[in-house]
Amino acid sequence: LCNKWLFLLHAHLYFWSGMSLSNQCANDTKYFQDWNDLRPIPGVDGAYPIIGNALLFSTNAGDFFNQIIEGTKEFRHLPLLKVWVGPLPLVVLFHAETVEVITTLSKHIDKAYFYRFMQPWLGTGLLTSTGDKWRGRRKMLTPTFHFSILAEFLEVMNEQAEVLTQKLEKQAGGDPFNCFSYITLCALDIICETAMGKNIYAQSNSESEYVRSVYKMSDIIGRRQRAPWYWPDFIYSLLWEGKDHDNRLRILHSFTQSVIKERAESMENAGSDSESDHGIKRRRLAFLDMLLKATDEEGNYLSHSDIQEEVDTFMFEGHDTTAASMNWALHLLGSYPEVQTKVQEELQVVFGSSNRSVTVDDLKRLRYLECVIKETLRLFPAVPMFARTVSDDCHINGFKIPKGVNALIIPFALHRDPRYFPDPEEFRPERFLIENSTGRHPYAYIPFSAGPRNCIGQRFAMMEEKVVLSSVLRHFSVRACQSREELRPLGDLILRPEKGIWITLEKRQC
Repeated sequence: LCNKWLFLLHAHLYFWSGMSLSNQCANDTKYFQDWNDLRPIPGVDGAYPIIGNALLFSTNAGDFFNQIIEGTKEFRHLPLLKVWVGPLPLVVLFHAETVEVITTLSKHIDKAYFYRFMQPWLGTGLLTSTGDKWRGRRKMLTPTFHFSILAEFLEVMNEQAEVLTQKLEKQAGGDPFNCFSYITLCALDIICETAMGKNIYAQSNSESEYVRSVYKMSDIIGRRQRAPWYWPDFIYSLLWEGKDHDNRLRILHSFTQSVIKERAESMENAGSDSESDHGIKRRRLAFLDMLLKATDEEGNYLSHSDIQEEVDTFMFEGHDTTAASMNWALHLLGSYPEVQTKVQEELQVVFGSSNRSVTVDDLKRLRYLECVIKETLRLFPAVPMFARTVSDDCHINGFKIPKGVNALIIPFALHRDPRYFPDPEEFRPERFLIENSTGRHPYAYIPFSAGPRNCIGQRFAMMEEKVVLSSVLRHFSVRACQSREELRPLGDLILRPEKGIWITLEKRQC
């Protein structure tokens, strides 16, 4: 405890260090003004000046997330909650009416302070950028997620789902096993080929340095976000974890840099071949190809560093989230056999006894499976918490929220509001049938965030999950080997179970 106090005091000093005297004074003035303005808002006990509530937080990811969720249960009767993380104030939102105030307005699009710890890896790409850069980049990239373009990626998704089912075949009829890495490696292969046009064969080579670094980096960032004493770069760079962070960063960046360079050269050569009337084999489309051709409003092409920001962002956001969601879905389907039976009956109607790949038309017909995915995301949203910076003074439920304060939105708690989801802990995909969801508050369910800064890749994610889950469930019946209480979710950047998802599989007659 004493060491934490010392670290926090040092963190405070370095938080303000490097600024001019006038900026330091401005920061101090803002800090005391916020402390006073936020006083009327109900808060967590034990907040001290400068270090806030930081001493109450567990450094263990599972314990920390449990603290957050227990807090939202304890204070569910309150419209919002105040927490101080070191010198930074947070207002915690987990009711549809209060979440709407922040997410619906385009002026509150800036990400919170904590997102700066992602910038060494992701730069200021679509996830972390703000203001005009974000608006311009979002406008530029939105057409690349059009459904007709996403349909081009179905072939990759089907191929990797087939590799997955072949690997799972070896587990069928056997003892319980942890399926988490199987699903995650499949998702990683899909995003690598669709984002970068490069197959890294993660399902065959899970020990690759790049694969390990992708996993490790999100863990490192999550730990740093939870611990204010790790925030100052000067302190962090001296610690072993800071050095590990930098090593992982070099591996991740060197890989994407080499792929971008290789792809750009390949496009140039393809253009030359075409001009020379030499036929070339049609290669698969990748997001990277579209980034290399994209231009801003002035007609300028993106630089390679701009492209790298977006490729790294796709790699981070595009595999861990879908992988976690598919794993949670398998646990829930294995825990509710009656729901699994309904899914398999739908699959029988759509595919019959054939072993063919999933088509665009099939995706539209898998309506009950879509309800299963949505209900899974209600109970286990891939991103359990996200935060914005309040860009202008506003009022939430009668309380003044000063400009610059961070708003922490917790979908994990929001999605369990019994006003909109009776018996909220029950797994009921029928909640998302059209007749049952009409009239529900539009901000009661936001697994892909909401408002102008919602997730640009949500259609890609839904498509991938339908393809992979339908492939698994056409071949196997799943039985869960853990109770809900045994899962112990870790609320890092992505919601994952502490000890994986343990299941057994039985081969089905397709």
